[in-house]
Amino acid sequence: MIFSKAPLADAFIIDIEKKEDKRGFFARSWCRHEFEAHGLNANLVQCNISFNPFKGTLRGMHRQKKPFEEAKLVRCPRGSLYDVIVDLRENSPTYKKHLGVTLTGDNWRMLYIPEGFAHGFLTLEDNTEVFYQLSEYYMPDSQQGFRWNDPALAIIWPSEPVVISDRDRDYPDFIG
Repeated sequence: MIFSKAPLADAFIIDIEKKEDKRGFFARSWCRHEFEAHGLNANLVQCNISFNPFKGTLRGMHRQKKPFEEAKLVRCPRGSLYDVIVDLRENSPTYKKHLGVTLTGDNWRMLYIPEGFAHGFLTLEDNTEVFYQLSEYYMPDSQQGFRWNDPALAIIWPSEPVVISDRDRDYPDFIG
């Protein structure tokens, strides 16, 4: 795997290294030793799938509060999405800054999201699937969120959402 430091502290964009032949390719998408060597949380306890039938589906911005903050490894095995993370760690040099990365079923790219970040995405095509690996179990009472278009954070999305849950639409602005 190829680990590239993202512009936000402790976040990484990860690309696979393909071993190709006439059958196609083989690649590693997870290796505890490689994650630990880069100082990343390699304690994965849960995997989730999100299937989104419609282009323009927005999910986010979500996070789990302490003590259940979670690191995430996100990839898009089918379709495409614009994945956004926001650093909400008050002592971080990139506090309140965000990053958007396009993940697709064709580019095989992954995004490592450290604990203390908020996460959301907008699907760029119909039938987009998202696969998450998580370092913490989901705790519904610990979930928080803020409005995807909070002007104080100025996230630039590729388009307006077409499908969004009432909860995600009605979240308040981030108060940090």
